[in-house]
Amino acid sequence: MCYYLPVIKRELAAKLKSAVKKFPIVGIVGPRQSGKTTLAKSVFPEYRYVNLEEPDVRQFAQDDPRGFLEIYSARTIIDEVQRVPDLFSYLQAHVDRNKESGQYILTGSQNFSLMEKISQSLAGRISLFNLPPLSYTELIKAKIKFSDYSEYIIKGGYPRVFSKKIKPSDWYPNYIQTYIERDLRNMQNLTDLGTFQIFVKLCAGRVGQTVNLSSLGQDAGISHNTVKQWLSLLQAGFIIFFLPPYFKNFNKRLVKAPKLYFLDTGLATWLLGIENNNQLKQHFALGNLFENWIILEYLKNRFNSGKSTNTYFWRDKTGHEVDLLTVSEGKLSAVEIKSGKTFNRNYIDNINYLNKVSKEKIDKNFIIYGGETDQIRNNLLIYGWKSLPKLLAQ
Repeated sequence: MCYYLPVIKRELAAKLKSAVKKFPIVGIVGPRQSGKTTLAKSVFPEYRYVNLEEPDVRQFAQDDPRGFLEIYSARTIIDEVQRVPDLFSYLQAHVDRNKESGQYILTGSQNFSLMEKISQSLAGRISLFNLPPLSYTELIKAKIKFSDYSEYIIKGGYPRVFSKKIKPSDWYPNYIQTYIERDLRNMQNLTDLGTFQIFVKLCAGRVGQTVNLSSLGQDAGISHNTVKQWLSLLQAGFIIFFLPPYFKNFNKRLVKAPKLYFLDTGLATWLLGIENNNQLKQHFALGNLFENWIILEYLKNRFNSGKSTNTYFWRDKTGHEVDLLTVSEGKLSAVEIKSGKTFNRNYIDNINYLNKVSKEKIDKNFIIYGGETDQIRNNLLIYGWKSLPKLLAQ
């Protein structure tokens, strides 16, 4: 049974409270509807709030940035700040004059444009955090629990799905439509919306696969360059992310293309036409979606701790593959991810192979699978999916 709560405590809150004491600006970036505004207002209730999505406010900031910053001179949350790119240069001069910590909280939902402006204007003045959709640990701490991992995959992590009791099949169509009609047109003049929507669905069918530009282009009926451009748009809009390969200290030829995943499994399953547990359990993409979910939880854990991702996969040209390699404090860990509910001894093979061929010592080895029984075999820790928080704490 699942219990819905209107407010879910976000793990990133503590990091924000610490950063605001040290930096003049704190930035929160992430997908639309991931809870950036709610988090900023709850952590900093004494701050004024202004939203650059509102046309008149945006026009004011564009036409008279100095006047805008005089009115909102300090201790202000500026929402969707990427909507007025020229404001960043004025913010730089403004915070340098005042020389105080915690002057502004900025939020934004377009990754590339924000990072470019921040690196140009606000480097050294801002502490930047990624806020992904709700994590598994945030949900279970709020007593939102499901008996099967497929429910977490289908519902995803967007807060309104839980706080407003919205069916994923009702919520995600509106989400993707808003993303295409608003965010994409802010980033680029995209005219062929129908083909782009087909392209997004094709990406969902390739979750957990290495990126093949030619195959995607052929199936979507678009050019190689258009595939690269559209993948960049999806990445900039926090729809997809790429997991890079790990190829340090190996003799064998390795696959060097990244793997494609979605930043929310609920969106991926909806794009694949999956609406319930039975459909997911019989779907060809079950294993890859489970893999997406586990890797995504690793990323969320890193983001919520204010750390860099340091996550990879490993695969050689002969087909040996380990789903996830993580680097923390200079130590390498390997994780194999399997959706099956019954542990199979073959799950160990690729991890054992990796340890043989790696010149770099692998400090810890794990398997997480779709069952519920934890095991220890030699130096290998095997976790059922409900023990995901234990795995993340390693």
